[in-house]
Amino acid sequence: MQTTVVIPTFNEAENLRALTEALLALPIADLNLLIVDDESPDGTGALADALSREFAPRLGVLHRPAKSGLGTAYIQGFLLALQNGADYIVQMDADFSHSPNYLLQFLPQMEQYDVVVGSRYVRGGKLDERWSFGRYLLSWWANSVYVRLILGLQVHDATAGFKMWRRAALEKINLAQVRANGYIFQVEMAYLAEQNGLRILEYPIYFEDRRIGKSKMSMRVKWEAASRVWEIRSRYGRMQNRSAYVTQQFPVTK
Repeated sequence: MQTTVVIPTFNEAENLRALTEALLALPIADLNLLIVDDESPDGTGALADALSREFAPRLGVLHRPAKSGLGTAYIQGFLLALQNGADYIVQMDADFSHSPNYLLQFLPQMEQYDVVVGSRYVRGGKLDERWSFGRYLLSWWANSVYVRLILGLQVHDATAGFKMWRRAALEKINLAQVRANGYIFQVEMAYLAEQNGLRILEYPIYFEDRRIGKSKMSMRVKWEAASRVWEIRSRYGRMQNRSAYVTQQFPVTK
């Protein structure tokens, strides 16, 4: 079974080699990476090309001509991964907020589920201890209260960016209908996963602040994402269908 990890990048040159080596060292048969770079001015794209030669044929690179948004980066990456025959597709950040080791825990769950969500807000999930209480409260309220109330979702971490999808799950969603870009993309995908009746597992993770570089999640971006939840409500309506949704508790390891 082929697993492809799709990683959008913008100015992640300082993290990319370490992340690549950590992922490719995992004892997962037929694991491949796809870097989707938006013409990073720090040379991330050139580094990705160098890594693709070093780790050929396990690492591919998709160059986009400008910074075009997280949502379209994932959509293009997903479509290319499907085209290349991936059975499982992973989405994750490039900054080590999502530990590569969780893939070893996600993969066995795919025998029963269509998508595994690395969740900060189910029992057992943890956030970096450096987060202030106010930052934690805002994030928890936005995911576990605000989005669920407006859209009728069951998922507790609606903006989770760490997921493993079955091929058939992405095909059922029909990626051509996804309109959200930026971080609200995660919310639209969460909505469509439930709307299409996918079997969803929220798996608790430890979410670490990025090790190197500056976060791209500014307050302006957060408020924009919050306002765009209403666009999803306007387009699709409040959730009517229900997925075969399950929340389970597992040991959390960093």
